[in-house]
Amino acid sequence: MKLTKCIPVVLLILLIASACKEDDNGLKVQAHNDNEMMSIMHTMNTQMEAMPMTGDADHDFASMMIIHHQGAIDMANTELGKGKDATIKEMAQRIIDKQTVEKAELATWLQTHTPVSDAEGQAFDSEMMEVMKKMKNWKDIQVLTGNTDHDFSELMIVHHQTAADNAGSILHHGHHDNIKEMAKMMITDQNKEITDFSAWLITNKGY
Repeated sequence: MKLTKCIPVVLLILLIASACKEDDNGLKVQAHNDNEMMSIMHTMNTQMEAMPMTGDADHDFASMMIIHHQGAIDMANTELGKGKDATIKEMAQRIIDKQTVEKAELATWLQTHTPVSDAEGQAFDSEMMEVMKKMKNWKDIQVLTGNTDHDFSELMIVHHQTAADNAGSILHHGHHDNIKEMAKMMITDQNKEITDFSAWLITNKGY
């Protein structure tokens, strides 16, 4: 009697599972280890984790953002080579243009700056490490499909939010006005791009 009652429940579960597969409109999930965009993010994370901290907020922000920007540039170049959506490719080109210039400006500033550790710098380094942990975990729960346009958009949202978080932190702990001005620009630009990537993903249903 109990087995008979269970059969309809099992059938219902199977029907729901079947319906979900039919409603997913062909969305396929790709393993992170097989995803090219994720590989770039992993490389970027590894390089940032290996970067020595000096306890100087401006110096460490500039050094970290050079690595962070290069990750975005590498992902954007992959999008240009393999992506298909014109809107996303235009965004990728803007990221390359903008962040290549910012990288050069940060590198030039570092050449003339001698790091000095202080309490503000140590506080910034602690906050930046927490942001890095958040990015590392957040990217690893993204649903990636192997569709270059989709995966670039998903991961750039994660990438940009962590940049905006670190830029916000340097506004509180930094000492140099030119670095703070660059940080403000990053917050404005990258928050706008997060909105644009999110809107595209909604319109395109994620694939």
